[in-house]
Order: sequence, then C-alpha cells, then structure tokens
Amino acid sequence: MGVSERKAKEKEELKSRILQAAKKLFVEKGIDQTTIRNIANEIEYSVGTVYVYYKDKNDILHDLHSQGFKQLGGEMKVLFNVADPMERLKALGKTYLSFALENPDMYDLMFTLKGPMDFLESMHQEEWNEGKGTFDVLRSTVNQCMETGHFSGHQLEPLSFAIWSTVHGMASLHNSQRVKGVNFEDPNTILMKAYEEFVKIIDRE
Repeated sequence: MGVSERKAKEKEELKSRILQAAKKLFVEKGIDQTTIRNIANEIEYSVGTVYVYYKDKNDILHDLHSQGFKQLGGEMKVLFNVADPMERLKALGKTYLSFALENPDMYDLMFTLKGPMDFLESMHQEEWNEGKGTFDVLRSTVNQCMETGHFSGHQLEPLSFAIWSTVHGMASLHNSQRVKGVNFEDPNTILMKAYEEFVKIIDRE
C-alpha cells in the first residue's frame, strides 16, 4: 500500500470513528445536548480535527442519515428480484417496517429530525437525494402494479405518497410509543397486524 492509499484509508477510518461516536452520543445524550466537543472527546481527538471532516453537527447528522438510507436501500434491493410487482410492493412495506423497528434511532434521524434537511438547505441543495431514491423505488413498483391492472383510476404519485405516508405513520407511532395506552388488545403485535390489514386493502385494488 502506497503513502497516498494509506493516508486515504486512515482518513476514512477516522471519519468512521467520528460518525460512530456521534451516533453513540446522540442516542445517549440526545442530539441537542451533544456538541462537536463531546464528539471530539469521545474519539480522543481535538475539536479542530472533527471540523476538518465536518462543517457542523448537521453535516454529521446528514452523513449518518445517508448511511441509514444506504442500509435501507440495500435491504430493499434484495426485493428487486420479485417478479410480481404487487408481491414486491407488499414486501417493500414489510421491509420498511422491519428496518424502522430494528433501527429506531436511525429511522428517527432519517425521517423525523430536521438537522439533515437544514444541512441540505445550508448547502443550497434543493433535492433530498436519499429520500428521492427510496421513494423512486416505491413509485416504480406502484407504476408496475398499475401496468398489470392494479389501482385502476388512481394517480401514480399521490397514491405512492399515500402508501408511503401510511406505512411511515405506522412506524412512527409505534417507535414513539404512541400505541401504548390506547387499549389495544396487544400493543406489541398491533403494528404488523395493522400492516396485514393494509395489505388486504391494497390487494383488492
């Protein structure tokens, strides 16, 4: 390995350490209570070193949220081999929910916190590429469903957004503990049971 390659590797390793430390502190202390200095102390480097890699805390948040989308995208990509678009659509929703349940802090960072969006605004970047990519997977699948005779009379983009909003709402309500105390027979199973009911509805269309 040459000098330039070694330096590039060391740079990526340090960047990864910064992200992992930030993620740990965001979970433990909360995002508002975490500072760049906290992150620097966690990895035992100077504050200036962190600023070499990241403009501010929102920059770190954006990078973390991009990692989350890469993970979610990888899990969704496995479903591209499902030939029947309706079966793929149902599986996409289930994969999305499973990701939200297994990675609640990352999910919150990806879809709820404003920090990553503030970073995009500060960079004068209008498009949310990560969210756009995920939505495009859903939209193209819904479009294929329509081409095979499903969802007659519906509009592609509003319908795709409605499906995303429904599944996202289920995940958010569950992760924020809002399903507890609402007198469900079993709060622990209501999410997946509700999704099964939703699948029955779209399966008729």
